[in-house]
Amino acid sequence: MISTELARALHDSGLVWHPASGDAFRIDRPEVDADVFTVSEMTVEAYEHPTGTILGFNGTTEWALDSVDLEDALWLPREDQLRDLLRATFRSLQRATDREDDDPVYRVEAVIAGKTVSFTGSDAADAYGRALLALIDLSSASPVDDQAAGVPWIP
Repeated sequence: MISTELARALHDSGLVWHPASGDAFRIDRPEVDADVFTVSEMTVEAYEHPTGTILGFNGTTEWALDSVDLEDALWLPREDQLRDLLRATFRSLQRATDREDDDPVYRVEAVIAGKTVSFTGSDAADAYGRALLALIDLSSASPVDDQAAGVPWIP
């Protein structure tokens, strides 16, 4: 599972969430931000209203919480969702061992702005998330930002 910090960076970069069964999320409020919830028809269900989407907590006795606005929820996309969002830019996922402490390191390669770029993480989802963040940031950058970064701009 990706970190809250990476999930927040993806959200702030413009990643839009359309809640579906099986999606994990946190409520972005200090008093409950350590808990992870899962959208499920049994316990947490997304309700579409003309004014926006709310996440309803059905029969949840341990919480004095009936619902939360989607804007107050922070999506924690799964590995498969992140890979799907990379679409045709995704090239490979590799697992290696860190030479210093023998912990696994995951590397995702993606083609961004015509170049193959590597992104690493402590798990596959984290590496995918970093690649997606770079892709979103590049796609939302203005031509001036791209030129400053040395990325050719194609109108």
